[in-house]
Amino acid sequence: MEGVRGWETVVVTDPGALTLTELRRYPVKSCRGQGLETAVVEPWGLAGDRRWMLVDETGETVTAREHREMLLVSPRLRADGGLEVSPPPGNDQGELVVPRPPAGGRLVEVTVFGRASFGASPAGHEADAWFSKLLSEPVRLVFADDPNRRQANPAYAGPGVPMHFGDGYPLLLATEASLAALNDLVAAGPKADEGPLPMVRFRPNLVIGGGLPWAEDGWLRLRVGEAELRVVKGCDRCAIPTTDETTAVRRKEPTYTLAQHRRWDGAVWFGMNVVPLTPGATLRVGDPVEVLDSRAAPDGPPR
Repeated sequence: MEGVRGWETVVVTDPGALTLTELRRYPVKSCRGQGLETAVVEPWGLAGDRRWMLVDETGETVTAREHREMLLVSPRLRADGGLEVSPPPGNDQGELVVPRPPAGGRLVEVTVFGRASFGASPAGHEADAWFSKLLSEPVRLVFADDPNRRQANPAYAGPGVPMHFGDGYPLLLATEASLAALNDLVAAGPKADEGPLPMVRFRPNLVIGGGLPWAEDGWLRLRVGEAELRVVKGCDRCAIPTTDETTAVRRKEPTYTLAQHRRWDGAVWFGMNVVPLTPGATLRVGDPVEVLDSRAAPDGPPR
């Protein structure tokens, strides 16, 4: 069973050792996540991660890039595969319960950032009405009943890597050492009052403690506990990390500082996209992390 945990960081006593310190899943794309003690790795990412998504009337994804208040919505997975959803604090809209759509039901065509369309299961009129009221525009909630209908970018992930509703790849990894280095840069800059930034701003699935800042730029293959992972591409960041996860107020950091120190190809970079190689493996907070293959990365992550 997956155990839900808080957002606290596990302390690693040996700064040289690499350890899995946090696991996170995000049941609904762009809404609040859940910290976990354990998680099963599926071909498309962590079990229960980003299997639900909001779309507009054309089927295109709706995210916190346009609706910052989505970051304050708290979805929780039910044992039956459905959802319970709480509105942002102070909103009296009431809770929503969404059953998992039945297998073999009708599908609707959806897209993520205008890429190739694929089929997803509609959640139903009650869920659509709840989210439409919350965001003050017509939206629909859909479920990725079969993530094999969508694939990660084969240019980096390789052919045939299935995807949930995540932006581009099954898993996102970040390190505590790099966040600490970034926060040191923020503290020394003109936007120091906006720091320090918490890891949750970057919405990773796996957080690794120990090691050196930015070492992950050169990682190619990892063993995390009983799971093996392939690191395929750096993560170019959008506006979401600039949005406070407790208030939905959008400011300048970390984009301002990343633009001074982690800017390549017209984008800013933090974290690494990862493809699982051992579906069915279980990850546990506290698992040792071993770098199985790496490369020199003097010019940032693969991109």
